[in-house]
Amino acid sequence: MIRVLLVDDQPLIRSGFRALLDLEDDIEVVAEAGDGREGLALIRDHLPDVALIDIQMPVVDGIQATRSIAADPSLAGVHVVILTNYGMDEYVFDALRAGAAGFLVKDIVPEDFLHAVRVAARGDALLAPSVTRRLIDRHISRPLPTGVRTELKELTSREREAVALVARGMSNDQIAGHMVISPMTAKTHVNRAMAKLHVRDRAQLVVLAYESGLVTPRNH
Repeated sequence: MIRVLLVDDQPLIRSGFRALLDLEDDIEVVAEAGDGREGLALIRDHLPDVALIDIQMPVVDGIQATRSIAADPSLAGVHVVILTNYGMDEYVFDALRAGAAGFLVKDIVPEDFLHAVRVAARGDALLAPSVTRRLIDRHISRPLPTGVRTELKELTSREREAVALVARGMSNDQIAGHMVISPMTAKTHVNRAMAKLHVRDRAQLVVLAYESGLVTPRNH
């Protein structure tokens, strides 16, 4: 059972998402909150698999909430998905840097929304390659995090190749096919790279791959 927690200051949005989720046999909405502070308290109480968090809220916004979740080792199993009204919201990139697993536009069709919740629960990044390119194009000029290039040197050539393929939107199965290895070996390369680079999930791995220059919008 996938346990979901909703955090959004608009009751109508929350009720709409909850109605969709409640129809699914494998998904359970464990709680909902109207602001980030209340959401953080409920997330700590319920430890959901997926936290759907609005990016702009009173008291504590989605970015602050995501940073708090990412910084708390007891919440390592919580996958944050940011909700936004606009696909190119100026704060989305900051949310991904803060530790979000991805983002969804609120006018998403129901089938895609439900699929996204399941993808997030598995720990996969909710980043379409075309959207990733646009985000990076807009924000690539920002200062790089300290130590990123040094950390990349710790990766093996196969791990670097796997990270680059993750940044291009490939699943472990697709990476395995591209590298001519087993899916388990592909998963191992990705997990080892994440551990060496100290990133929380695949979404942060994608951001780091672009920021470090391992992958660029031009060669994507």
